Amino acid sequence: MTWADQLTHFDPRDFASLVVLVGASLLLGFIIDNPPRNRPSVSVLMAQYRREWMVQMVARDPRIFDAQILATLRQGTSFFASATLIAMGGALALLGDLDRVIGIAGDLTPGQEPQVVWEFKILVILVFLANAFLKFVWSNRLFGYCAVLMAAVPNAADDPLSLGRARKAGEINITAARGFNRGLRSLYFALATVAWLLGPWPLIVATGTTVIVLLRREFASQSRAVLLTQDEAQDPTKS
Repeated sequence: MTWADQLTHFDPRDFASLVVLVGASLLLGFIIDNPPRNRPSVSVLMAQYRREWMVQMVARDPRIFDAQILATLRQGTSFFASATLIAMGGALALLGDLDRVIGIAGDLTPGQEPQVVWEFKILVILVFLANAFLKFVWSNRLFGYCAVLMAAVPNAADDPLSLGRARKAGEINITAARGFNRGLRSLYFALATVAWLLGPWPLIVATGTTVIVLLRREFASQSRAVLLTQDEAQDPTKS
């Protein structure tokens, strides 16, 4: 059976829901990384604090606190990479035991679909998981690059190389965080794709819910409101 013959087993609504899923994930990523100037996302706001962090690090002595923060960030990427790898193993196991998946989904949805349709749906989940895994691994590596650049910053704050290298470390840190955030978004959409096992309409609903959740967290969350508040100088000796 050719690929053209296998495509006939798919409902046109499945193709439409897949287009909505992929289009939403790409468009959402673009909006978050390139928001309007008058409404920055949390990711963009945090990028400025990451730059400021590296500038403040130049004058901090010792820099143990900075090293601890970076180690924590690397541990986060390692954890999610490991968890995603386990999830990929679970998805691959489902491909080898489709009868159970078909049986469970068949109890919840009317009609019967050929096995190739179920295989394709699980493969789409695997694609999102694989993308998330690669993002987490690359983010971990970039945080390692950032650590090297931080170590290359001279101890003397007035050294002419200090500020330039600190800014380089800041940009690498921002790139690493961007990759980590993209990996998290890919996990969100992998979870949304699970709804496709129940049909195209559940996938569209799950995709819309995921988009709303992510948009709210980036553009209408309490954490964003805190980041937007004006910093005020205060006397640390006064409570």
